[in-house]
Amino acid sequence: MNKKDVLELKRRFKKEGCTIRRMAGCYVDAGKQQVLKLNETFLNLDEEEFFKFLEIAKKTMAGTIGNNILELDFPLDEEAPGGKQQFLYGLRASALENEDLLERLYEIIIDSYQYVGNYLILIFHDSYDIMSRTSDKQKLDESEEVYEYLLCAICPVALSKPGLGYRKDENRIGARIRDWVVGVPDMGFLFPAFSDGSADIHKVDYFIRDAKDSHPEFIADVLGCGPKLTATEQKQTFHAIVKKAFGPDEEKCEKALINVQESLNDKIETGEEMTDAQIASIVLTDETIEEVLVENGLDEVVAKQVKDAVRESFGEDMPPVANLIDGKALEANAKIKKEQELVKEVNTLKTEIIEKDKQLSDAATYIEDLKTYDVVVRVKPDKAARIKSQMLGDQKYLMIPMDANEHVNLNGVNTQV
Repeated sequence: MNKKDVLELKRRFKKEGCTIRRMAGCYVDAGKQQVLKLNETFLNLDEEEFFKFLEIAKKTMAGTIGNNILELDFPLDEEAPGGKQQFLYGLRASALENEDLLERLYEIIIDSYQYVGNYLILIFHDSYDIMSRTSDKQKLDESEEVYEYLLCAICPVALSKPGLGYRKDENRIGARIRDWVVGVPDMGFLFPAFSDGSADIHKVDYFIRDAKDSHPEFIADVLGCGPKLTATEQKQTFHAIVKKAFGPDEEKCEKALINVQESLNDKIETGEEMTDAQIASIVLTDETIEEVLVENGLDEVVAKQVKDAVRESFGEDMPPVANLIDGKALEANAKIKKEQELVKEVNTLKTEIIEKDKQLSDAATYIEDLKTYDVVVRVKPDKAARIKSQMLGDQKYLMIPMDANEHVNLNGVNTQV
């Protein structure tokens, strides 16, 4: 799934483009008991309810691909009779009219979904024609494919906040009656996956609102797929491994981690404009790990240990380098460096100004000292030792030896004596 696919689906979740045929659901309390079930023709809903449910469907496809939306592959055994893919395939084919299949899905979700509190399970069934397009992306009137899918959303249900309100029946201000309010989706999935404008029955698109926890137990028990880390989890895992390698000094670890991220960032900054797909294709390798760690102060033995730990954590599904970089942290560090450089420049300028002031002060003192002498003589160092005084008659003279063609500056006037 890419951004274009997400936008294509979200266009279906508007009043004028909506073709959702049916919606089923189950309300579950904190004790994991089914309180009520619903199964309705979607277009027959009251207008206000229609838009609220449509908004839930839309928000189930919200977030960043690779972080909030993961594309999961079904293992081959799950595509066999009795497997999770075959079960979802049958549920889709029933158009949500088979209550036994719906009940089975509710039970699987209730057993797997770890949430303390009430929640609502919603399942939408939709089918629409994917229009053929020309090479310049213009739609043709003929249909290229019919995309039939299930969209499941799991929404926490919580009591509204307490407060004061107008109690019309008593004509007074009093405590507001608290209601159970359906929140935004916490988890969900789309089957079959929508990839490059077409259905892929061998995959499912999985949604998770909090990218810090992909809930591998839900992925395994409800969808039958292998675990897959979000971009946030990949970053957290890699950062923990690197910090551990640089020892217990927290300040040192944080500094080292920033340096490692800057080195990784250099691997994807080529100076050319790159598409998201091109950036995502630059995957972390064993060679990159060792190279970056060694250049940032780790010896080869420890760097190899880190490489092994990374490989153990990610297996063959090594993450894109971009997923391991905290852009905000690098930006903040660059700002700190710039501020430090400015402070350094200011200090240098201060030192130069102090030195200039001292030179001016010394010059002023020298000028004042000159005023106390009757005669002031300035000569080159090698000539100073040759100056002598001599009495001629009753008058004392200062004798300065002069070589041929030597010049004299007398009170600011150049002359030859």
